Amino acid sequence: MILLPGQIETISSRKDKTIRLTIGTQELTPNKAAEIFGLNQQFVYLAIKPEAFNKSEQEDISNLKADYETNKTPSQRLRAILYKNYEQTPEGYKDFTTYYLYQMEKMCDYFKGKLL
Repeated sequence: MILLPGQIETISSRKDKTIRLTIGTQELTPNKAAEIFGLNQQFVYLAIKPEAFNKSEQEDISNLKADYETNKTPSQRLRAILYKNYEQTPEGYKDFTTYYLYQMEKMCDYFKGKLL
């Protein structure tokens, strides 16, 4: 578990109804910075409160297990994957909805073509 003081610098909402937080920290030791960089692009739990966590709270937080993949239905996972793909390669589409509908139709056509 990594505990560090920080300040919420930016909050923004996204099209998929999630929220992006930008958190600034005080200067970090090289080891702590390496730990955080090692978590890049991984699902993690965040706990935020205005004062330091007591021992009991720290233990509760330490006992949490990430169960990211099973929290979403298969269709929600596919939509999230398509959204990430759209962010990286929009393929000329101006909005995600149009991109999503095109990709879903493409997949439907592919599997319909496999039917006897």
